[in-house]
Amino acid sequence: MAMPAPGLDRWTAADLDRMPADGLRYEVLNGQLVVNAAPKPRHQWLIRRLGRALDDAVPPDWVVLEGVGVLIGDDEPIPDLIVATGPIPWDGRGVPVEQVRLAVEVVSGSTTLADRMTKPVLYAAAGIPHYWRFEINSFRGRLPAEDLPVLFAHSLGSAESYELTNRASAGDVVTLKAPFDITLDPATLLP
Repeated sequence: MAMPAPGLDRWTAADLDRMPADGLRYEVLNGQLVVNAAPKPRHQWLIRRLGRALDDAVPPDWVVLEGVGVLIGDDEPIPDLIVATGPIPWDGRGVPVEQVRLAVEVVSGSTTLADRMTKPVLYAAAGIPHYWRFEINSFRGRLPAEDLPVLFAHSLGSAESYELTNRASAGDVVTLKAPFDITLDPATLLP
């Protein structure tokens, strides 16, 4: 297993270049190496369907990217989807955080803590204006009438933290106005 660069006690995004191509997803969060197993088909299906919907809704000079790192200082979290603007470094190791307008996470069993707590704090502190989280498995706090998946849409508030702007479950058609206009029903995102 690779170790952080000599003389450093924390991982950096540059260390990811030395990781094996073994089918695992490596990312750096707060200087810690995070390793996740390959996602399940249902997780990927939602991302694929959501990516198509976002492609149809974003302004022409914005791009939707799946599984690409976001460069935040020495950290490089990898959201499930991002929407970014500006010239994209197509051959770079990731997208600079200042270009990211939306980060999307789909919560799975192995990413629960990171997707609900760690990543939103990191994204908010870095200034990503919008964060969406999809719950595809039963979760604590789920309302009695909520069918899966459930979308939690957040916008960056004044205190470098996210504020919930919309909560929509399968069967609820929701229109989000930021960071662009999009109308969707979470039910259409799963088979």
